[in-house]
Amino acid sequence: MELFKEIDVLELLSEVISEGILVVDENHNIIASNARANGMFGYEKNVLNGQPLERLIPISTRNRHSSLASHFFTKGTPKLMGEGVALVGLRKDGGEFPVEISLNPFELSGKKYVMALIMDVTEKRKAEQTIDYWFQIFDESLNEIYVFDAETFVFINVNRGAQLNLGYSLREMNQMTVLDIKPDLTREVMQRLVSPLISKRKEKVIFETVHRRKDSSIYPVEVHLQLSSIGKRKVCVAIVLDITERKNYTQQLENKVEERTLQLQSALQAEKKLNELKTKFLSLVSHEFKTPLAGILTSTSLLAKYTETHQQENRDKHIATIKSKVKHLDNILSDFLSIERLDTGKVNYNITLFPLSKVVNEVLYDANMLLKEGQRIQYPQDIDGFMVEFDEKIMALSLSNLIHNAIKYSPEGAGISLQVNHVDGYLRIEIIDNGFGIPPEDQPFIFDRYFRASNVLTVQGTGIGLNIVRQHMHNLDGNVTFKSEYGKGSTFTLYIPTKNKEE
Repeated sequence: MELFKEIDVLELLSEVISEGILVVDENHNIIASNARANGMFGYEKNVLNGQPLERLIPISTRNRHSSLASHFFTKGTPKLMGEGVALVGLRKDGGEFPVEISLNPFELSGKKYVMALIMDVTEKRKAEQTIDYWFQIFDESLNEIYVFDAETFVFINVNRGAQLNLGYSLREMNQMTVLDIKPDLTREVMQRLVSPLISKRKEKVIFETVHRRKDSSIYPVEVHLQLSSIGKRKVCVAIVLDITERKNYTQQLENKVEERTLQLQSALQAEKKLNELKTKFLSLVSHEFKTPLAGILTSTSLLAKYTETHQQENRDKHIATIKSKVKHLDNILSDFLSIERLDTGKVNYNITLFPLSKVVNEVLYDANMLLKEGQRIQYPQDIDGFMVEFDEKIMALSLSNLIHNAIKYSPEGAGISLQVNHVDGYLRIEIIDNGFGIPPEDQPFIFDRYFRASNVLTVQGTGIGLNIVRQHMHNLDGNVTFKSEYGKGSTFTLYIPTKNKEE
């Protein structure tokens, strides 16, 4: 003990080690302790020196500890204690707390000692208990719970409820993806469902689908999907409700009150669409109106500065800018009004006979004002004799929308061409550009309302023009289709019936 006083071991260790340290001789007496150990057990400096080690051990475990300690002094090697074992320390005030201990035997001046590094693992045990508690809830839940990779859709973990209902073991499911149990969903649709979570537009996605068991039987489910993470890995957590009974009950109820239910569903759907339209409108107004309004405000302010006669050219330039921006705003409002009329069935079509060249000339005249540097539009050949029996305004609206898109989504210097011919009872008008093209994963949704391709999100647009064109075309027995190659361009095609409905 005198040797340890001469060598200020405790002070040295206190400076470099954060764990509690006890040095014990072969008689199980404490001969040194650092400040961390003293504080951990609630003693002042040097109070523990010379005290028996059992003073720090609960009475219930002292006998067992004494025999283990004697054995360790005889054949001891460095050892970590506490991993998977409930070791407990005793404070001065009688309180007990869980510990992990690393034992390191050594000899000094012919005497054997043990250095014990002690860690208070109270918080660690609480965390482990919390994890165990939540895992028990996860595994024992009657609902199906799935954790899968947000990119590959491979299952990482599946609770017992899901395993029992599907008939697969966890090992089998670790080799499967979400698509293996959802026969109605493609990878593209699944990516579309997960996309709002990854982009943080939504915190939860709820949808209904069906699951396929190992025995190939099918059952309906409602999926509540959320995004989480394991380390740096993004994962999806899906809580799934088996809604078989709900579906059966709903079907029985619908059979009894089918007419009333359909009326109610129709009314609710109309209200939902109207609310969605209002919400989207407010969002788009704040975004799409900001730029043209800023241009109008700037040009208006600058007009006031040009008061001299010789500055008329500058005034004309800003007046033209204001007119252009106002027309842009008017077009946006017209699109929204068109949607409202289409949804409520208030569109009245006026079928007349008119020359195709008349509409094409009017549309191209306006479109030429929008061309970027070096862009040009190739006029269709031999259309002077083409007569069309259709709604002239809808023809002009549809053609304008597709040509303006070709201009907007093509780079400077790119060419745009129109081709017209007759095919199987339809007048086919192709608008061909050499623009950005549409990513393959976005193509299934290109006619959806408010949808915009991922590669043109920075370009101004409302995402409603193509939807309006398609609805008008379908209402008038026409059609609009497209083909596109990402990075090379797109071709949009209008099909105008050449025979009226009476014929």
